[in-house]
Amino acid sequence: MSACLSCPLQMVDPTLAEMGKNLNEAMKMLEDNQRKVEEENEKKYARKDIPGPLQGSGQDMVSILQLVQNLMHGEEEEETSQSYRLQNVGEQGHMALLGHSLAAYISVLGRERLRKLTTRILSDTTLWLCRLFRYENGSAYYHEDDREGLLKICRLVIHTRYEDYTLEGFNVLYTKQPVIYISSAARTGLGQALCNQLGLPLSCMCRVPCNTMFGSQHQMDVALLDRLIKDDVEFGKLPLLLVANAGTPGAGHTDKLGRLKELCEQYKMWLHVEGVNLATLALGYVSSSVLAATKCDSMTLTLGSWLGLPAVPAVTLYRHEDPSLSLAAGLTSSQPVEKLRALPLWLSLQYLGHDGIVERIKHASQLSQRLLENLKNLDFIKTSVEDELSSPVVVFKFFQEYSNRDQTSHAAQASTIQHPIMSNKRHIYDTFNQWLGEQLAQLVPASGVDVVELEDEGTCVRFSPLMTSAVLGTEIQDIDHLVDCLKMKIPVLTSTLQLREEFEQEVRGTASLLYIEDLGWPGLGVVRYNYHSDEKNDDKQEEELEKINTELLKKLNELESDLTFSLGPEFGGQKNCVYIGMVTEDLDVSELVETIIATGREIEENSRLLENMTEVVRKGIQEAQLQLQKANEERLLEEGLLRQIPVVGSVLNWFSPFQALPKGRTFNLTAGSLESTESMYVSKAQGIGSTPPPTPTSSLAKQRLPGQKAFKRSLRSSDGFSETSSISHCEDLDKQDQRPPNLSPGQEQGPLERERAEEQKEVAQAKTDTEDIHSDKSPPDCTKAEDQASQR
Repeated sequence: MSACLSCPLQMVDPTLAEMGKNLNEAMKMLEDNQRKVEEENEKKYARKDIPGPLQGSGQDMVSILQLVQNLMHGEEEEETSQSYRLQNVGEQGHMALLGHSLAAYISVLGRERLRKLTTRILSDTTLWLCRLFRYENGSAYYHEDDREGLLKICRLVIHTRYEDYTLEGFNVLYTKQPVIYISSAARTGLGQALCNQLGLPLSCMCRVPCNTMFGSQHQMDVALLDRLIKDDVEFGKLPLLLVANAGTPGAGHTDKLGRLKELCEQYKMWLHVEGVNLATLALGYVSSSVLAATKCDSMTLTLGSWLGLPAVPAVTLYRHEDPSLSLAAGLTSSQPVEKLRALPLWLSLQYLGHDGIVERIKHASQLSQRLLENLKNLDFIKTSVEDELSSPVVVFKFFQEYSNRDQTSHAAQASTIQHPIMSNKRHIYDTFNQWLGEQLAQLVPASGVDVVELEDEGTCVRFSPLMTSAVLGTEIQDIDHLVDCLKMKIPVLTSTLQLREEFEQEVRGTASLLYIEDLGWPGLGVVRYNYHSDEKNDDKQEEELEKINTELLKKLNELESDLTFSLGPEFGGQKNCVYIGMVTEDLDVSELVETIIATGREIEENSRLLENMTEVVRKGIQEAQLQLQKANEERLLEEGLLRQIPVVGSVLNWFSPFQALPKGRTFNLTAGSLESTESMYVSKAQGIGSTPPPTPTSSLAKQRLPGQKAFKRSLRSSDGFSETSSISHCEDLDKQDQRPPNLSPGQEQGPLERERAEEQKEVAQAKTDTEDIHSDKSPPDCTKAEDQASQR
């Protein structure tokens, strides 16, 4: 923008110069989103965000632009993991924005001057676009909605094929129903939108299936289309228009436009083409399939996304010889103001120039080719492109292909595998590819990759640089970064897919855990601790189940591991479950399952112990109340009735004090009984009593090396063991042998166990002393071995 404002202002209309200056200042203010962001974030619901009455005195431009800036950037603190990125509006974008301001200014000119100016703008833009995209002798219609151009074309064809439509209207269509043919791979809801705007029933829309046997599965089946047209003609219908794709919205494939054009000429139908691949018509080399689009009757171009131009209209190029019918269909207008829609595009095309436009489209094609070449060298990645030499859209997905031997065995088992199992496999792959696409979009937001659902391939990751690279500023290094991230995610996907079945078998083989099959979860699996209770109340049992699994999730997250444990997705997930995320190949599945069982059992035992203790305490309180009441009655009998009278009792106690030993009660949690406190008052200290039982604990993980995280398999070879580690291992085995057989490795010893261990130790010591008496000295070899061990 600074380049356009640096020209001498003496040769420019002062109003235009002021307009450009104001626009430049406004864009600088709006793009400076770092100004006072911290102060604004401190007040989430500020007073200025609440709608109020319109101020009578008005506001200046700076205040209004500041309000716009706050509305644009005021909710940045509410953003989630999805990166928020505004379009990078360059100088060519400023030219497009300036066009809207100029359109408002030009509209106030005199009628004759306005007519000349708009005619020049419209003719220049149309001529440039027709030459740029190889569309000779074409007219142009500029529209905001990219479907509006096709809608106007449909009206033009209706006016052309039905000569009395202007006079009789719907009655003409009733006698011979029109039919519009669209591909099943077209945009969702396109046919219904056309019927609604044209006032036609849905029976006028015919969806043509794609190829099923030969050719691309995203291309329209020409033979089937021919058969459908013949059937409609036999039923007295009028084939009106065919909508073909030069780049389907999903996979970016191009229909066989040459054969479709011949078919349309045979039945006097109108051929309309749309799609992202039409942008390649501006390049020096164009594939023959896309080049055939230059012979069609009309095409729609979306230059805003291709060139990164904000707020520029879409363009529909068409060929028609009758201007009156074009005016009746709304493709042309007698109002000069309507022609000003082309002004932003007129300015932007002049700013970019022919070389700049071709360079942007060429850069997008090079990005897709760079990604496609890298994907060919990756295992477990399957691409779906129309032309490997030049494909503007790259669609790929994660898929484990079988080797030759595996393919033979898989084909032999195909007849025995039930259809739901195969469907589950595809559902799992769709889930994993959904996760892969979301991860890549989050790690490399400049790439512009997204997730797309295709009818045959399922869920895939799509890279369409013609629609995103100019807006996001995608470069070659972004593609290389994308490939590096993909290489990091592939081992995780393969490991998780392989260990998923092993995890399911391990969980189903245990009685304490319940495996939950959730095909929509991208991870190792879903498990629930199976709580056994005799409680007949379902609500209470459900509450206890939720409590145990919630605590289980908390305990698992406290462990040092690379796994992610969660409650699952926010919507659509199972309740009271533990969801385990993606894993690596060194995961020890058996240790993971054992840890989940041991942790859940510990939580369940602690919960039952707390319930039992609560019941014992409640009974003890009741018993204590009864004993205290009985003690009060006994005290009344011992003191007598006179001592209970307020005044008399005080005098009597002063003359003859009553000596009574205080009798209290203490509750022993270990024994679950009430005990007297007489010994406590005598010895001034409470008796020790019996030792409470140890709290049940469990070994949550096996012995690991220093720094090794939980659930990791040890991949060391036998040669890697040192002598020191062997000796320490033997010492650990000796300690385990001395441990009582009924004691788990991580459980503490009680008093009886400790006493038994001391007795065994004394017996062993006495045996050793006896052996020392019979032998004056140790054998030389043993002594030497002991010295070496001590030195080590």
